[in-house]
Amino acid sequence: MTSPHTAITDRIRERVRRDGVVLDQGSAADYVREEVRRYSERALGGSTPMLADEAQTAREVLAALVGFGPLQPLLDDPAIEEVWINAPDEVFVARAGRSERTGIRLAAGETRDLVERMLASTGRRVDLSSPFVDASLPDGSRLHVVIPDVTRAHWAVNIRKFSSDVRDLGRLVELGSLTRHAAEFLRMAMIAGCTVIVSGATQSGKTTMLGALLAAARPTDRVVTVEETFELAIPGGDWVAMQCRQPSLEGTGEITLRRLIKESLRMRPDRLVVGEVREAEALDLLIALNAGLPGMSSIHANGAREALDKLATLPLLAGRNIDAGFILPAVASCVDVVVHCELLRDGRRRVREIHTPSGAVVDGRVDTVAVFESRSGMLSPTGQAPARLDKFVAAGLDPRIVLGHAA
Repeated sequence: MTSPHTAITDRIRERVRRDGVVLDQGSAADYVREEVRRYSERALGGSTPMLADEAQTAREVLAALVGFGPLQPLLDDPAIEEVWINAPDEVFVARAGRSERTGIRLAAGETRDLVERMLASTGRRVDLSSPFVDASLPDGSRLHVVIPDVTRAHWAVNIRKFSSDVRDLGRLVELGSLTRHAAEFLRMAMIAGCTVIVSGATQSGKTTMLGALLAAARPTDRVVTVEETFELAIPGGDWVAMQCRQPSLEGTGEITLRRLIKESLRMRPDRLVVGEVREAEALDLLIALNAGLPGMSSIHANGAREALDKLATLPLLAGRNIDAGFILPAVASCVDVVVHCELLRDGRRRVREIHTPSGAVVDGRVDTVAVFESRSGMLSPTGQAPARLDKFVAAGLDPRIVLGHAA
């Protein structure tokens, strides 16, 4: 027997085809309200089963028509950070950093249909010739898909939701991810035009930290962001955002992070932001920063010092003619602050340490000074002043005030 949800959905689709209209959120909602009302009237006459909850049925039908079906309630739930599908009957979510399995079971082929709907407005594709895809959904969430035969049997889908809850450093302080003194130090660093690297593991809050730091930048700065897929959001201001592009079916038209970084330098940026460096694009970022352009980026690493080690290693992937003798001093001289984030076992995210490079290379590593470290679960000043104060002084700032070093 056809369920009320299916019957109403099919009736609306039949009407849409007959009327020759293109559904959007508004017109779909009108159709849904009308058909739910008609169904309920028929149910009162005893010809169809009664609806247990008209409002819930309307939401489900609307999600099936213009949303993302059974996943839509998960995407609408502000407490859910990420949704992923391992198989049609294995749908998981993450809340407050912890994963849990849902009771959702997708119909055969429904995962593929949902992905195709998600990709419809992005200009990106996933098929046998291109079995991976990264894309941004209309609400800013990040979609990642891998299909067989790269996966064993089923489509693997991850949707990392865009959070609008954290917009600035003050909110991170409220959430306990950052102390007030550390937030003030980072605010000064942004105003002073420092180059900041944010490190951490997956899901440790690196992108959120980048966004909060950008909210503290000078309001007159022209910011250019380059990302594999759009994730960063800067409220207001002079901001240009660019993302990579996959190659066409003919293998042409690809735009890489390296290309975007080079193009961004022709756009008069006051600050260049690379969402994340993973490969040879680290070289192009370093060349830009070494020309005096303030920048920001995130990087996967186990600690602040390890982040600098990695930043000095990735450029070597650009080719054999890249000399480590140039890379190490370049990293040491152009990076001013490293913020390391971590995801705790209980799901909380926090800043574990903040380092400032001294500008020197000691025993083959970039020398740093830890200005904040986590002690007994609390991010505290170490008692050391930043290794370099020139940019702070030029901006009329003294970070030693918040570190307890001012006279």
